[in-house]
Amino acid sequence: MLDPRRLRLLVELSRRGTLAAVAEALSYSPSSVSEQLKVLESEAGVPLLEQSGRRVRLTPQAWVLVEHAEAILDRLAEAQDDLTRPVSGVGGTVRIAVFQSAAHAVLPTALTWLAEAHPDLRVEVSERAPEEGLFEVAARGFDLAIAEEYPGYLRPRLPDLDHVAFAHDTIRAALGPDDPARTLAELADRPWVLEPADTASRQWALQVCRAAGFEPDVRFETADLMAHIRLIRSGHAVGLLPDLVWAGEQPSVQLRDLPGAPERVVFSAARRAAAQRPAVRAVREALAAAI
Repeated sequence: MLDPRRLRLLVELSRRGTLAAVAEALSYSPSSVSEQLKVLESEAGVPLLEQSGRRVRLTPQAWVLVEHAEAILDRLAEAQDDLTRPVSGVGGTVRIAVFQSAAHAVLPTALTWLAEAHPDLRVEVSERAPEEGLFEVAARGFDLAIAEEYPGYLRPRLPDLDHVAFAHDTIRAALGPDDPARTLAELADRPWVLEPADTASRQWALQVCRAAGFEPDVRFETADLMAHIRLIRSGHAVGLLPDLVWAGEQPSVQLRDLPGAPERVVFSAARRAAAQRPAVRAVREALAAAI
């Protein structure tokens, strides 16, 4: 009999690539993961792993088993959700990976709505960069990811995840209260704050500045948009901020429209097999209501 807990380890290995990465994700030791996979190999009666240098890789039989294991794990999660659901209403647990500005602007209102409408539903939230959050949903670390896409920078579509947009968020140039600039081009000689170099938002921002005829002088680099606001408000930098960051409150910096009024798309992603769970649907309804 194949043990679902060991099947989970095999699925994790197929996605994460190394025993160490599986161990870290699931809070096991690498040796424990290795031993459990050896037991699974014995249960399956076929070789599942083969040595490749200092790493292991899945055999063709293992990839066949991974495909079946994913379906089995999805059905078990569905069964668990059905068993923990109240007789009437929505229950169970939904684990959400969310990027910072959405956590700040959308989640508090959504959680208030969920607490009132579905008091038996438990929601667990962790901040993750969009790339990491999407991967972790695919790997079953979370049930739902909230992520973003910038104009012209669409994210790769993971085949086992859906993609549901729930907000179109206008992005504007942001400058200090006393800055006289009226256009983006007039900010060419200012110090800039942008997100880290490996993010889609940073690459998009660079393209916007270059289209305006200049290369921004990036002196501050942080993924924390609250830090962006403080640096801009104090006059130490200028930047590009999405409207969502204000969460419906009055902006504390000057904002200037950008050419073409660009918008980022904020979306949620779930595993297709779990997207119709009542709890996941309820969370998505709450996100849309909060926006």
